[in-house]
Amino acid sequence: MEIKKVGVLGCGLMGAGIAQVAATAGYQTVVREVSETFINKGFGGIEKSLAKFAEKGTISGEQQTEIRGRLSGTTSFAELADCDIIIEAIIENLEEKRSTYQQLDAICKPETIFASNTSSLSITEMMTATSPARQQRFIGMHFFNPVPIMKLVEVVRTILTDEAVYAQALEFAKSLGKVPVRAGDKTGFIVNRLLVPYLLDAIRALEEGVGSIVDIDNAMKLGCGYPMGPFTLGDFVGLDTTYYIAEIMFNEFREKRFAPPPLLKRMVLAGLYGRKSGRGFYDYTKDAKNPTPMNLV
Repeated sequence: MEIKKVGVLGCGLMGAGIAQVAATAGYQTVVREVSETFINKGFGGIEKSLAKFAEKGTISGEQQTEIRGRLSGTTSFAELADCDIIIEAIIENLEEKRSTYQQLDAICKPETIFASNTSSLSITEMMTATSPARQQRFIGMHFFNPVPIMKLVEVVRTILTDEAVYAQALEFAKSLGKVPVRAGDKTGFIVNRLLVPYLLDAIRALEEGVGSIVDIDNAMKLGCGYPMGPFTLGDFVGLDTTYYIAEIMFNEFREKRFAPPPLLKRMVLAGLYGRKSGRGFYDYTKDAKNPTPMNLV
């Protein structure tokens, strides 16, 4: 089966980004959201993103118009029935995802591939909400933010994923201009399995007085050549997101390296999520380009 029409569930930051790259790659793309308000907000973000690419000369004005013309929004699941692949990027809630897949399974054609953009939840647990035949056509496709810029996609297979479907998913990712990596359905996949313990260890080092926020960030940037230190990265990713993923990984593996440190838990409880809330390990409220470190320990 050739993939010609792409469905995207969710028009938030990730869903809108996925829809944009699919339409840019030449696919007819339909995005489903719960309300027109969310669709309009997501499409507004896409239009701004495309305008920036046009200003830089990455795409022409004509291409910008063509890409936008391949995008449509809907509040109905029925509009996704004839899609060849549907990529889900809704809230990270397992039951919400399972309910959504169950509804889609009943109306989509048998050939449709289901893919989840989850960063941490089990693909297998989502898959079991669908029919046995669909379970062979169920994968994970974990994109990275910002989707139009970041090249990586983790393509995740379960123990039931059909080999031909998996191979097609890898080729589809390449057609989007991405670099796919193969991953098994293990919590955290590849990137978060390695990244989250690193971020958590940095927080523990701060708690234990190994160094300050700024010194630890600079040490990892200048000593290891990282583009940003762990605290700057944590604030960018979102400390609530990091905490949520760490909790899922700890519950899966029961290993100390995945356990959220007390400081992270208290920061999340206090609403210090990072850039999105204005404060995290750094305070961005006065000057977002030159944030000041918070006094946390």
